[in-house]
Amino acid sequence: GIAQGSFLKRQKVWRADGLAYIGPDDLRVGSEITIFGRTIHISGCDRFTRWIFEQNGISLPPEEPMVEDEWHKTYKLRKIIEKGQKPLTKAQVEAKNLAKFMSGAPHVDMKFTQFALNERKVLRFKAFWDDHTPYGARMYFIIHYFLADNTVEINMAQCRNSGRDAYPMFMKRGQLSKTTQVLAVPGLLAAEGQIYYPQDFRVGASINVWGRKLVIYDCDDATQKFYKEYLDIDQRKGCIDVSEKPVTHLKLTPAPHNGVGREEDSLINCQMIQPKPPKVDLERLMLYHGEILRFECKMMNGEPEDELRRLVIAYYLADDEVAVFEVPVRNSGHMGGRFSEKRRMKNPDTGEYFKIGDLFVGQTVTIASQPLRITRADEHCLQYLEAHPDEFPYASPVACARRLLPLATDPEVQDERGIEPERLKELAAKAGVSLIDHELVTLLRHFGVPPESEDQQPRIIGPHALQCAG
Repeated sequence: GIAQGSFLKRQKVWRADGLAYIGPDDLRVGSEITIFGRTIHISGCDRFTRWIFEQNGISLPPEEPMVEDEWHKTYKLRKIIEKGQKPLTKAQVEAKNLAKFMSGAPHVDMKFTQFALNERKVLRFKAFWDDHTPYGARMYFIIHYFLADNTVEINMAQCRNSGRDAYPMFMKRGQLSKTTQVLAVPGLLAAEGQIYYPQDFRVGASINVWGRKLVIYDCDDATQKFYKEYLDIDQRKGCIDVSEKPVTHLKLTPAPHNGVGREEDSLINCQMIQPKPPKVDLERLMLYHGEILRFECKMMNGEPEDELRRLVIAYYLADDEVAVFEVPVRNSGHMGGRFSEKRRMKNPDTGEYFKIGDLFVGQTVTIASQPLRITRADEHCLQYLEAHPDEFPYASPVACARRLLPLATDPEVQDERGIEPERLKELAAKAGVSLIDHELVTLLRHFGVPPESEDQQPRIIGPHALQCAG
């Protein structure tokens, strides 16, 4: 409704103040100019004009967007729709499909197209729900999202012996709403956009399933590939480690032995309803049958009447049992015989049963609440210990000789006539080496010489021992 055409013919125009004509200095992008009573706002210029100003050292501001009225907006929208650059509304699509159907054209269903393109394509997620109600626990689920019709199926992932019914179905296949709502009238249409779509399922996030918060913690490889290819989402970044710490069950310890009978027999009664005899190591029983290692000892309880008592500790290799016998001593006031019956005994110092390594010359052991100091061993016992130097290093002549290496430069040890055992023990203690009596016995048996007279002690030839150690 506005006349179009030339507003002003080519001519000189006076400025609003009337002092001079309008020139290039009066024309700038973003400024206003008044021509014959009309104020015009300059919003831009062409490339040639901008180049001329730049050649003269004048920089023009950038162009401003044109103000559009309702007619321009409607005109542009109509042109966009004519060129097919804007999608049609739902009403227009339905009207267009109705016109095609009335004209006899085949009907195109978007749901059928989605089904044809995505049939048998299922997204698989793993989720869990923490039930905080009384007697509740964490429950695990498998979520299946069907791309063919945007439906969801949820199954329970139960473990063995979970105590729950063997019905894995938690939610049958159907569309899953984001909010829990109940329609007032059956068949009432619900609002659009309230169901879950593939972009709503993210590993590490949660979804609402009828008031239950299910946390998605993992997905399979096909689902990860689908999200990476079509939605550019890396689902592996949000994976949650749901592995539980291993449960440590406290084992009930059996009651302490009351001293009646053997401890092995009493322990069988705690393990079985119908007790059986404890198993016997037949191989060891046949190998060490009749092997008895005897150690002579004396009491060290400080009582004067017990100073003359002599006892023998017998160790049975076949079953690791220990027995103690008292040797008859004249005028001692004690009868000889059995001091402690044969059985498996516990060493009060270690809390374990006596082993052959706990018995050696010079050791003090407690049996029947009496401290017994071992003074010597019989020949058979010494030969057995020396035959197994790996198990008993104090009976190995080489191992005992190597302990004398710190004394290699001592003149008394280098004496060819030998050195008395007690003196050697004193010199070793000064050098920081603690020699036990059994090691001295081993050195005397292999590197010793008998005494020249009855009032002398046997000597250990130090050079021979050091030569064996080297």
